[in-house]
Amino acid sequence: MNPVHDKAATALRELLDLLDRGAPLEDFSRPAATARGAGALPGEQALVEEATRVALDIRRTLDQHRRREAELTALFDTAGDLAALRDLDAVLRAIVHRARMLLGTDVAYLTLNDPAAGDTFMRVTDGCVSAAFQQLRLGMGEGLGGLVAQTARPYASADYRTDSRFRHTPAIDSGVREEGLRGILGVPLRVGDRVIGVLYAADRRLREFAPDAVALLASLADHAAVAIDSARLLEETRTALVELGAATEAVRAHGEAMRLAAETHDRLTELVLRGGDVADLAYEVAALLGGGLVVHDADGSELARVDSGPIPAPVRGAAASRSGGRAVATDGIWVCAVLAGPELLGSISLTGRADLADSDRRLFERASLVTALLLLLRRSIAQAEDRVRGELLGDLLTAEPHGRPRDAGSQALRVLRARKLGVDLARPHAVLVLHCDTALRPRLAAEAARQARALDGLAGLHEGRAVLLAPASGRPGVLAESLAADLGQALGSPVTVGSAGPAGGPAALPAVYAEALRCLEALHSLGRTGTGADLPGLGFLGVLLGDRTDMPGYVEHVLGPVIEYDRKRGTELVRTLEAYYAHGAALNRAKDALHVHVNTVVQRLDRIARLLGDTWNTPARSLEIQLALRIHRLMSS
Repeated sequence: MNPVHDKAATALRELLDLLDRGAPLEDFSRPAATARGAGALPGEQALVEEATRVALDIRRTLDQHRRREAELTALFDTAGDLAALRDLDAVLRAIVHRARMLLGTDVAYLTLNDPAAGDTFMRVTDGCVSAAFQQLRLGMGEGLGGLVAQTARPYASADYRTDSRFRHTPAIDSGVREEGLRGILGVPLRVGDRVIGVLYAADRRLREFAPDAVALLASLADHAAVAIDSARLLEETRTALVELGAATEAVRAHGEAMRLAAETHDRLTELVLRGGDVADLAYEVAALLGGGLVVHDADGSELARVDSGPIPAPVRGAAASRSGGRAVATDGIWVCAVLAGPELLGSISLTGRADLADSDRRLFERASLVTALLLLLRRSIAQAEDRVRGELLGDLLTAEPHGRPRDAGSQALRVLRARKLGVDLARPHAVLVLHCDTALRPRLAAEAARQARALDGLAGLHEGRAVLLAPASGRPGVLAESLAADLGQALGSPVTVGSAGPAGGPAALPAVYAEALRCLEALHSLGRTGTGADLPGLGFLGVLLGDRTDMPGYVEHVLGPVIEYDRKRGTELVRTLEAYYAHGAALNRAKDALHVHVNTVVQRLDRIARLLGDTWNTPARSLEIQLALRIHRLMSS
């Protein structure tokens, strides 16, 4: 073979080898230079150069095909990501990363429009190093990206820093300089006719972006827009499903609450209709609400308690509930005022429940209404019963005209009426007459009725005075003192109580009432308002005023300890007292009458002082002791 032809053939084979290896474009000039240096003829040299040009065209075509293949692969991968969309941020990061790789730029990023703020903000970046750049916000029309967002057209700049086509701002220019960007390409993200953001590719060197780069970035932007819109629709669907689920749950909860309310209404109505009391209601409500329940009346007295320890009346909580008209939580306890219109009847307290759902709270408030109904019924029944008791008390205390004895029939009828009210007139009873300021008499009568129910007695107004009839086996003065103190504290005003009895039977009650009335008048005369006593407790004055004078009882009251001491020890303390008073309280004359030494008289008087108290020798006590001594001598003779 001709050596020249050999050199041309060698050059052609080398070009084919370069094409096969995908060698860089600058390597394709080497075969022609080698042939020229080997002395190839002009025709052969032209052939080699033509072959070099064709090889370069083929190389460029292959590069374009490879790039198109890569672009299509990226687009297919992006479509696949969208089809399996789970995380919008992940999809957007993948799109931005592919844009950076395919266009071969240093940086790629994506901004989204904020309709509320009227600007566009950085959403995803890839390759960025500046924190300030990653936090940029661009106003509509500001910078390259703001112009793309405003006009919905792609824009490119080979050197943004010196490009005067765009409205520069200090914030944008500072961020671009800090990131070191020069060439920037931005394309709009479109959903229909609406622009929702901008996709960018940028280099830190001067760069002219070819039309195919713009087309590629636009294709990726379209995918990003689809991803964002799909995510929005998916989020709206999820939100709708959540709202639908919440609405369904609300309907279910409302239905359950309605069912529970109806069931509760039926149970509480049945409780009232079968005659249940406040304790029955407390048991039902505590079971329904799963807590402890305590019911107090308006005075703070406990009416019922279930599954709870004793707690004080919730005055502050009841006041807050009364003013707000709802149940309130106070110190970990739910409280609801029990009201009848504006009147406070009491309160109910729920323990053991830190929180109450709306349905449980309404149930608790409904329980307060039923409690109010029961308390009103109880009060009405009590008032009716008190009227009946008062009428019976009036019959028992009223004497027959002209002092005639009561016939056996009417007496038996009164006993039967009393028995129906739980009062046994066969037992001895005391009569107590109560007095306070006129304005407080209705409250005194109500308190007396409450005390009478507790004592299994009767109470009411008789002849304009509050009177209480109570079983008593001993002196009624002790009960009178106790009632005067308790009622005075309840009313906040002095209450005076005169007492008498006990009466041996119903026939004696009018006379016992008259004696109790005289005792009350004597207490006022003696200035002992706000106290309670019986006539024996008033000393000799009681002896003078009483028609059924109990002489032995008076002597026992005044001298009992001294008489008992003499009886047990055989001493002469009573005789010493008689001699002492008979001789004008003179010790020397008393010792002569007793025929003992004066020291013996002193020792006996000291013993008497220890038995009767240090005030035994005061004028008032001396008078009582001397009267008791005289009665004792008469009874002993």
